[in-house]
Amino acid sequence: MDMIFEFLRQFETAAVMDWLASLDLNELIHNRYFLGGTAALAIIALLMRWRVLLTTLLAVAGFVALLSYTMQRGTGLEEGLQSDTLLIFVAGGVALIGAVIYFLFIRTD
Repeated sequence: MDMIFEFLRQFETAAVMDWLASLDLNELIHNRYFLGGTAALAIIALLMRWRVLLTTLLAVAGFVALLSYTMQRGTGLEEGLQSDTLLIFVAGGVALIGAVIYFLFIRTD
């Protein structure tokens, strides 16, 4: 019984929040298990026609890739609002949100 409680202590809110804070997006986007798991789930969702899951997976993976790219290049406002990295982040975010809206609300099967 103690073994079960020890296992469940890993899922306390403080432990989960510490684990989430320790995640590095740059490491995550280049992790082969994350990429493989995301690709496998996307293929399963595509074959099973789970449109909401597929759209969610692609949006999360796209946002993580966009955020990783932006953080890697640096986002300083020293250049003002004409920063190339900031414009890429905004344009990529608009494209991701547009794709999610299209696939969830506009496109019908």
